[in-house]
Amino acid sequence: MALLTILEYPDPRLRTRAEPVTVFDEALGRQIDDMFETMYAAPGIGLAATQVDYHRRLIVIDVSEDKAQKHVFVNPEILARSGSAVTEEGCLSVPGIFDEVQRASQVRVRARDRHGIEFEQDLEGILAVCLQHEMDHLEGKLFVDYLSDLKRERIRKKLDKDRKARAASTPAPLPARVPAL
Repeated sequence: MALLTILEYPDPRLRTRAEPVTVFDEALGRQIDDMFETMYAAPGIGLAATQVDYHRRLIVIDVSEDKAQKHVFVNPEILARSGSAVTEEGCLSVPGIFDEVQRASQVRVRARDRHGIEFEQDLEGILAVCLQHEMDHLEGKLFVDYLSDLKRERIRKKLDKDRKARAASTPAPLPARVPAL
């Protein structure tokens, strides 16, 4: 397995609409495993393929404390929404930023598993909210899009400043040594 690079806002690749998965093979299985490893290492509870520059309709989620409830949604579709919840959300692509977003509190989803087998499932609470958040990524939408223009601009400036500070604190590579003759 491998850790993948998570794209960060305002990277334009996060605005890419994901294409359906058409091949269910070992490569897809590796992508799913790599996404789980990346999500856990971040740490997060959900990850859409778009966030790791893989523009297919694929989501991994695990909202459990012990990392024992892995959910894989390939080509997900929300069939029904009900209820309403205002939840403080964060995003691995918008690190360190949290704000309240209103979403449905229950959803019915149709998707395929890692082997291509179709299923339908009713989700509620944080799992329902997480699925909706990740499905937005597949459409090229971020949770900051639910916020005001002013908040979104402040977030972008803060993230730019944080990136510059990280880059400045990274030591320059040492020059290559010339072997002695």
